[in-house]
Amino acid sequence: MSAFPLEVTDVVDAAPEVRTLTLARPDRRWLPSFTPGSHLVLECGPTVNAYSLHGESQLPDAYTISVLRTGSGQGGSRWLHARRPGDRIIARAPRSLFPPMQKASRHLLIAAGIGVTPILSHLRAAARWGHPVEVRYLHRPGRGVHLEQLRELAAGSLHRFSDRVEFRAALQQSLQRQPLGTHLYCCGPEGFMDAVREMAAHRGWPLERIHTERFGADVLEAGEAFDVALSVSQRRITVPPGRSLLEELEGQGIAVPNLCRQGFCGECRIEVTAGVPMHRDHYLQDQERAANDSLMSCVSRAASGALEVPL
Repeated sequence: MSAFPLEVTDVVDAAPEVRTLTLARPDRRWLPSFTPGSHLVLECGPTVNAYSLHGESQLPDAYTISVLRTGSGQGGSRWLHARRPGDRIIARAPRSLFPPMQKASRHLLIAAGIGVTPILSHLRAAARWGHPVEVRYLHRPGRGVHLEQLRELAAGSLHRFSDRVEFRAALQQSLQRQPLGTHLYCCGPEGFMDAVREMAAHRGWPLERIHTERFGADVLEAGEAFDVALSVSQRRITVPPGRSLLEELEGQGIAVPNLCRQGFCGECRIEVTAGVPMHRDHYLQDQERAANDSLMSCVSRAASGALEVPL
């Protein structure tokens, strides 16, 4: 489905700095169903970004997203926080990169902060299908999001924490006692997800049973300047420290498809025909990185002094 308009029908403050928006078709027709854990791509003024859907997934009459207002607002959070009922937003069809595994014997859902939004979508599906589930949610005091819905859907299987040490100790025990066939789903800041993955792997969890949804990027180092030869247009550009190849290409009037601009979605992948990339993304598999024949232009740089790309 190509881009289509949605109308803001409701805006609610779900927690400090978190705003929940309800979006419907202007004519109020049904919206496309989506897989639990999907995200919705929105045009947020000058930027495009993806936000996890956490409402009803089957023949919904509206989409629901919750947006944390960040300090920089570069991803579109400030723009979305300024929306009011009646405003229109251009959307693209929901996409799934974080689906629940239907063959799992049990679902262990782990979240931190605003990362609870796709976890809520998973929980809603588990409740509908009658799947065994356990939820562990870490948040700062007074900043839990959608707690009422979590309590209603998870019943006695919701475990909330506002202390990291307590959360880690309890998770250690939970990982140890999960039955065979349990799948783990985790969403939150990158460091949080890395720690959860490490804890699970240390206890023998197969990687194929550990699933993460990355929604934000830690601040990357500025890196060194590097040159890029554009073999098609016969041009040469220099990417300075603190600026991405994607930004430099856009500044030169060269359009590159992109979405998250944080190295997660794979939209801005471009071919590399010479040179060695410095991979800083979270999309490529190990064998793809080792091939060094492509990179994510939004975050990756050059390990060699220069690169060549067919643009």
